[in-house]
Amino acid sequence: MLKHFVLNLNPNAQFEWERCTLHNPITANQPNLAQLVAQSVGEQSGSYLVSVNIEVTVLEAASIEQSSNRLINKLELPAIANAAALTEVAA
Repeated sequence: MLKHFVLNLNPNAQFEWERCTLHNPITANQPNLAQLVAQSVGEQSGSYLVSVNIEVTVLEAASIEQSSNRLINKLELPAIANAAALTEVAA
């Protein structure tokens, strides 16, 4: 299984949880590594002793300023061009 993620390392981040983050490059969701391993074993119920091999290849590197501008903000909504027209349509 080959997955691509964006790793963001920021030792100067305000919060501890922002200092090292891993995101999906398309959705910006953080990966659930346990779920990825479960998919590999077929998600059959039971307990498994597994070996996980993580191989990291850096495909592109950017400074902290560049990478923070490129990450998707999940709370950012598209701007509404003409809110007055939408209000009239709704009425």
